[in-house]
Amino acid sequence: MAGGMIFGLCLWVFCTILAKAEDPYLYFTWNVSYGTLSPLGVPQQVILINDQFPGPNINSTSNNNIVINVFNNLDQPLLFTWVGIQQRKNSWQDGVLGTNCPILPGTNYTYRFQVKDQIGSYYYYPSTAMQRAAGGFGGLRINSRLLIPVPYPDPEDDYTVLIGDWYTKSHHILRKYLDVGRSLGRPDGVLINGKNAKGDGSDEPLFTMKPGKVYKYRICNVGMKNSLNFRIQGHPLKLVEMEGSHTVQNTYDSLDVHVGQCFSLLITANQDPNKDYFMVASTRFTKSVLVGKGVIRYATAKNPAPPSPELPEAPVGWAWSLNQFRSFRWNLTASAARPNPQGSYHYGKINITRTIKLANSAGRVQGKLRYAINGVSHVDPYTPLKLAEYYMVADKVFSYDVIKDEPPAELEKSITVQTNVINQTFRNFVEIIFENREKSLQSWHLDGYSFFAVAVEPGRWTPEKRKGYNLLDGVSRHTIQVFPKSWAAIMLTFDNAGMWNLRSELTERRYLGQQMYISVLSPARSLRDEYNLPDNALLCGIVKDMPWPPPYSINAA
Repeated sequence: MAGGMIFGLCLWVFCTILAKAEDPYLYFTWNVSYGTLSPLGVPQQVILINDQFPGPNINSTSNNNIVINVFNNLDQPLLFTWVGIQQRKNSWQDGVLGTNCPILPGTNYTYRFQVKDQIGSYYYYPSTAMQRAAGGFGGLRINSRLLIPVPYPDPEDDYTVLIGDWYTKSHHILRKYLDVGRSLGRPDGVLINGKNAKGDGSDEPLFTMKPGKVYKYRICNVGMKNSLNFRIQGHPLKLVEMEGSHTVQNTYDSLDVHVGQCFSLLITANQDPNKDYFMVASTRFTKSVLVGKGVIRYATAKNPAPPSPELPEAPVGWAWSLNQFRSFRWNLTASAARPNPQGSYHYGKINITRTIKLANSAGRVQGKLRYAINGVSHVDPYTPLKLAEYYMVADKVFSYDVIKDEPPAELEKSITVQTNVINQTFRNFVEIIFENREKSLQSWHLDGYSFFAVAVEPGRWTPEKRKGYNLLDGVSRHTIQVFPKSWAAIMLTFDNAGMWNLRSELTERRYLGQQMYISVLSPARSLRDEYNLPDNALLCGIVKDMPWPPPYSINAA
């Protein structure tokens, strides 16, 4: 009897310890430096992370704590942003100038954040200046815990494929172009994992596959301005995940991947194993098409024949891409990060509390090119917005709501350059309309959130357009394209307190003002809603020498 009681007590203690055990930690040290490489055959300065280009892949599992100590060996201030990672209650780690003071040259800073319930494919890149044009980007994946099944068998292997347009001019020169009022112009080529295969038989394979096996390819467009069409010679693409959501598993010959977007594909190695194959990424919606190639090889091939020079044809026109968007559907029967179906959250039945319509525009201010949202072209103040709020000196740094929820009647006539921040009520369910009145495609990203992409359509939005929304199985994602002379609608609950960047993922447009911040304040100032300023936070601007503010409390009213 006593032995049984002791055993029961020990079991209870053991289970209690397990229940309170902290989630696993992954530690990384990054040395960020310059190097000289020739991605397109021209020697140029690139940004390396631990001497790697692209940077190292972060391979994590849901609920892992990520700790990255970044040493800045560049000649410029530096920040990294984590595209698509929903840092719950923690915009302090977002890595953009609205939330963080930059890491100065010769110093270091440690990012600390937890990846939560976003099983999927993401990436990171440097968000300051024009450093993205020199590299510094890499893949970030969140795998499912063993408890949570994914809706397909485990693949033989898992590959990250970073595609993007590329300039041979240095990021310093490209920045000078923008600063004097010029556009960047046409890129010089397209890279796949930092390379472009020649196709003359001298290329080493980017990936190998065993005959008959199934492989997972995570495709992210980490480029500057161009949408890319991705395809593989002889191998259909089965789409299984998109920006943190399992999708209905449709099969495609090719996929349009717009800047900032990530897809996960299953590829079956069922072709002739004695020859190589090209994976292809080519620009879309451009007068002249730029093509990047990478080689895939079957592992059993001893002297494989080179890939066929005849590349699979790319689609033409943006109507094809719009129809492909309409085919994307959320897999309502797949499990989310917790063992409940993705479709258990019925977003289409929630009342909308606010509609925000945002229109992009281009123009000139004092002779220099600027891009704007609702007529305002954003500029970052010296004091990060989130720090100003936390120290309760926001009124000395910026004004809220300089734009309205509707674009001005004469949007194209004038642009104002100022800090662009809107207030958003905590936990409200909101509809955002992106209206693109220009002739070029747009790509929008919202930090800290996933949203439901319920419609992308040509023309102008009106309230009657809601009748055509997908209110059942629109994919939950973080980046959405808007085609020329078209609009897109997204819906989300603003339940993640913080200061969050809403931006164009087209680097030139973001740098020249097509971005803004959404302030989501918890009135309770409680740790239940938002984390305190990190102990290692970098301070700058007017708060640099101010006393540390009182911390949030778990019991705050």
